[in-house]
Amino acid sequence: MSHMKFNRHGSSSIAKSIIFHKTIHQNPKPKHPQHFLSLLLNNPSPHYHFLQQLHSQIITSSLFHHYPFHNNLTSLLLFNNLIRSYSLSLFPHESLKFFTHTLNNLTHSLSLDSFTLTFLAHACANLDTTHFGFHLHCIVCKMGFENHVFVQTGLLHMYSNWGFLVDAAQVFGEMPDRNTVTWNVFISGLIKWGQLEFARSVFDRMVVRSVVSWTLVIDGYTRMNKPLKALALFRKMIEVDGIEPNEVTLLTVFPAIAHLGNVKMCESVHGYVEKRGFNAVDIRIVNALIDLYAKCGCIESASGLFSEMPDWRRNSVSWNSVMSGYATFGMVREAVDTFEKMEKAGVRPNHVAFLSILSACSHSGLVEEGLEFFGKMVNDYGLVPDIKHYGCVIDMLGRAGRLGEAEKVALEVPHEAANDVIWRTLLGACSVHDNVEIGKRVTKKILEMEKGHGGDYVLMSNIFASVGRFKDVERLREMIDKRNVFKLPGYSIV
Repeated sequence: MSHMKFNRHGSSSIAKSIIFHKTIHQNPKPKHPQHFLSLLLNNPSPHYHFLQQLHSQIITSSLFHHYPFHNNLTSLLLFNNLIRSYSLSLFPHESLKFFTHTLNNLTHSLSLDSFTLTFLAHACANLDTTHFGFHLHCIVCKMGFENHVFVQTGLLHMYSNWGFLVDAAQVFGEMPDRNTVTWNVFISGLIKWGQLEFARSVFDRMVVRSVVSWTLVIDGYTRMNKPLKALALFRKMIEVDGIEPNEVTLLTVFPAIAHLGNVKMCESVHGYVEKRGFNAVDIRIVNALIDLYAKCGCIESASGLFSEMPDWRRNSVSWNSVMSGYATFGMVREAVDTFEKMEKAGVRPNHVAFLSILSACSHSGLVEEGLEFFGKMVNDYGLVPDIKHYGCVIDMLGRAGRLGEAEKVALEVPHEAANDVIWRTLLGACSVHDNVEIGKRVTKKILEMEKGHGGDYVLMSNIFASVGRFKDVERLREMIDKRNVFKLPGYSIV
């Protein structure tokens, strides 16, 4: 990128690169570009190493010196497709490197087209290379693509992804022609950066809205915890505009219904799904409905929907959804039975499955069963517990009064995963069971992590008071005053 300098009029001076540079006289004439293009097109999802090998062969053979773009359309097609493949991969920066190296090593002018510029803009959108992106915009203007809808949409996507909304709005406003994709890209960028009402105003100006347009704004309202607006827009989409939702639309609506906990609305959308046949073709919809019924307080419907699914169709999400529902309702036996059936069905339990079963055991007081599942997770399935799994185990042992074991588990949490929440969970258990000694150690541990939170002192003070150690209560309260800690009103750990 540092090789390219652009002034405000778009002129450039290109420094010569010597990296891998081979002159025409040093290399025999390479294979025709069609050979390399065929290799690329026959691999619709090429691996990075394949792209690197192709990249290397093009450079070392000086392919574009022998077959210049202005004389050979296949060279430009190859150039564009390699940039496109890089831009869609996990290494979009390679597309910029390839472009820059090619540009710096050509002795003739580089004849770019709209596809080149569009693919480069999409590569920039996934990177923080704003310097290159601004230069690219200069190239677009210099080459006369200011009115090209695809190129301008690419720039709009680039600026929107970066959060440069003023630049994005300027590009959008200056476009003489816009297609539906253009509008959707701008709306998506505004929503991504929290400008939901602005996005809605842009959406309302659209003459022709696609299902993607509706879905973007509905999803925005859902994510911003405005479920009523999300559902009102969903209803308007169907009843006023006559647009049928797709699977993605439904998956964005379900969380809004779950937020409201409206069972009748859940049943209504379930009926719509059945009528339109979504459940028959998309397992994600069925899994989401199971989760939705559970979150709306109707575990019977969630369980019934799961039971109706044939074994071959259930995936790990299906099992996890129903187990999570059972755990939420304290139906520990049902959760355990479901876990065992999942194992028998040959579905490997993941972190989510174990979190559900540990949570169920914790809230139902099944300590031994919970410890057994925790051991199975680590020893049988080789899964590394995260902080949530440790938290469940500590909470489970703390509720049962097994504070020594809970403290031991807390000390075993890896340093990089440990936080004050698990220690406060244990401190709350110490308060319930009036355990002074462990409570003192836990409080000390918390204060090492985060000083100044008065709630921890108050809990420890309550523990001292409960066993009649009032001198310690007084000493702790003096410490609170000296350290000038605070306690949020109504905040405590139970």
